[in-house]
Amino acid sequence: MEALIHKYAAKIVGAGLAAEGSVWLGGRDADIEWNRPVDATIRDLNPVFEGLNINSLLFCRPAEPYASMIQYLAAGTATIYPQDSETRTFLHDLPVVPELTAEAIISALNRRKAVIVRDRGVVSFGTVSPEQAFVAYSSVCFATFVKFMSDLLEASQTGQMDPQARRIYERAMPLLDNLDPTDEPLQKGPFTTESSICAALDQVGKQLVHRGLVDSYFGNLSYLHDGILYISQTSAALDELPGHIDPCPLDASSSAGITASSELSAHLQIVSSGKIRAILHGHPKFAVILSLDCEREGCELDGQCHLRCDRSRMVGDIPIVPGEVGGGPHGLYRTLPPALEHHRGAIVYGHGLFTTGTIDFNEAYLNLLDIERMCRDRFVQRL
Repeated sequence: MEALIHKYAAKIVGAGLAAEGSVWLGGRDADIEWNRPVDATIRDLNPVFEGLNINSLLFCRPAEPYASMIQYLAAGTATIYPQDSETRTFLHDLPVVPELTAEAIISALNRRKAVIVRDRGVVSFGTVSPEQAFVAYSSVCFATFVKFMSDLLEASQTGQMDPQARRIYERAMPLLDNLDPTDEPLQKGPFTTESSICAALDQVGKQLVHRGLVDSYFGNLSYLHDGILYISQTSAALDELPGHIDPCPLDASSSAGITASSELSAHLQIVSSGKIRAILHGHPKFAVILSLDCEREGCELDGQCHLRCDRSRMVGDIPIVPGEVGGGPHGLYRTLPPALEHHRGAIVYGHGLFTTGTIDFNEAYLNLLDIERMCRDRFVQRL
């Protein structure tokens, strides 16, 4: 437990989600252990372990730009309602409590995976591992960033932008990641052995995480060779892929797909054309933000946009498509393949960006960076 606590506390800082010294992560083993000496905050949090059936508890003061955005969104409300896919499927909504007390935290975490403490930070938990607390906290940072920027864009278009929100935005932009392609080149394909495929997946997965193009364990990637699609497992951290890649035969002659990414069906349909070998799916923030931007009012599909939007929408040369994870009548396996057939990428409404490569991951990765950079530029131009 001690090693896991320190590992995920370090991952939070390394991802730029909190500053050194702003993370309190505790885990229950024989006793409750923390990543730092006991202080007043830990004494406030320890009783939460007795009120919930949890394995770990995390409290963070977010780093900028997340801190100011979360504080702004939490002012004067008891609940924040982001509209991105991660929130819909994982967080649902973000409760806000006024004080860091065990009673308030227990009440909120009895129904949600994380809670915002107004003017203080974010609390999340894990029932099996500290990784779950890290994932929930990372998702809160992503969701509130997307919510703040989406609200800002809508306000600017109606002439109702709050000057305080504008100042937060102006301070935030210089802090964001550089999207120029300065990484070391990715391995060149085609890859013809399982070991070389897994090494290529591992390399590009680490770069996606390093660049902030995915958060927590969201996102997935795959590579096709000799009738087998090698794909990241569901809930796999893309910077820790070794041992978490499933070989899934296209003829379904293996049960490996049971643990594969929940978007396996979409990946299989995309590669079925015979033209694509490599697929990347990330959650770059501005691609998600622009996918949520729609000027259509009074739409009969309001609330169902992510499933059934019937409009042809583009960001530059990149289509925006609806679709849900998995199968079903609104599954991504229906909407993504046609969009990717004639475009260098496709944005799924509120969800993220897919790009492809015909030989290796170089083309897909550079397109992912370039499309997100284009989306960021378009966002700035619209304000």
